Amino acid sequence: MAGARMRVGILFGGRSGEHEVSLASARSVLAALDPSRYEVLPIGITPQGEWVLVKGPDQLSVENGTRVGVVPGSSARPLVSTEPEGAARWLQESIDVAFPVLHGTYGEDGTVQGLLELLGVPYVGCGVMASALGMDKVAMRAAFQHAGLPVVVYRVLTARSWREDPAAVLSLLEQTFVYPIFVKPSNLGSSVGVSRATHRVSLDQAIAEAFRYDRKILVEQGLDCREVECGILGNDAPEASVVGEIVPKRLWYDYRAKYEPGMSEVRIPAPLPPPLAREVQAQAIKAYQAIDCAGMARVDFFLERDSAQLYVNEINTIPGFTATSVYPKLWGASGLSYPDLVDRLIQLALERHAERSRWVTIYQPTDR
Repeated sequence: MAGARMRVGILFGGRSGEHEVSLASARSVLAALDPSRYEVLPIGITPQGEWVLVKGPDQLSVENGTRVGVVPGSSARPLVSTEPEGAARWLQESIDVAFPVLHGTYGEDGTVQGLLELLGVPYVGCGVMASALGMDKVAMRAAFQHAGLPVVVYRVLTARSWREDPAAVLSLLEQTFVYPIFVKPSNLGSSVGVSRATHRVSLDQAIAEAFRYDRKILVEQGLDCREVECGILGNDAPEASVVGEIVPKRLWYDYRAKYEPGMSEVRIPAPLPPPLAREVQAQAIKAYQAIDCAGMARVDFFLERDSAQLYVNEINTIPGFTATSVYPKLWGASGLSYPDLVDRLIQLALERHAERSRWVTIYQPTDR
């Protein structure tokens, strides 16, 4: 219908250690969407995995709304009410495009992206494979190495190897690395479960903490380094933002430094020589393409102080998205306002979906 507003389904919350971060991102996206152009359908996911159709943007909470189910194969009416119990009915809502702001597991890792693919709903951000690779630090590093990108020396541990002989594992790690050593769950973000170990006792504790969140963890050499970041935007022709630098006021850039007010400083643009800044941008685009990203991502780097060696740390396929988060601020400094960034991401989602819709999914031989 001419002049009709586009309905945007904002997916937020989720079964993740980053649940609260997701709510903050969703509030900012909702505030940025022009109500004359967009109708917003807030869809929350509780920490237990229940889907909730929220009553309105001003009541953004996974505890407030109608419990719903999602039905693959019904893209026009994918949501079914599960309330009252035993009286499921179709909800009269359609989704023109989904905007996931689900950070961490069961949202940023390809699971929700796969569901949206099954529903045939256009969605903002990376596809299934890029999302999965971007969430798994081990697989991500393998892809970066294959693309010729430099990464910090690391080892991978599984929960089984740790249970079988922890003393042997600790000895091997101390032979491989020098303290400080960082220990990280493979599939998590926002530094949840990440620890900095400075001796064997703290290394033992760090490994135990990381295994609370994942069966596979990454052990990495600690560096004396600066942390710089670059935002990427686009599908097949991605663009890089200006480069920013994170200066934590704590010993390292942990969860508190990321999310507590005053615990870190963001310098945009980063005080880097222009050739080095251009190298960061080039490597960020290369990392983006190495795992076949689409829509958006933020690429994080370590810059070793003594050697000026640049290492790709990780890629975040759904970066923090509040108006004061680094990714939007990088693009703001590059000349793209927060509302315009949200608009551009929705257009990129629709463009990618239109391209995918042209693919043949049923074998149709042409040599008749």
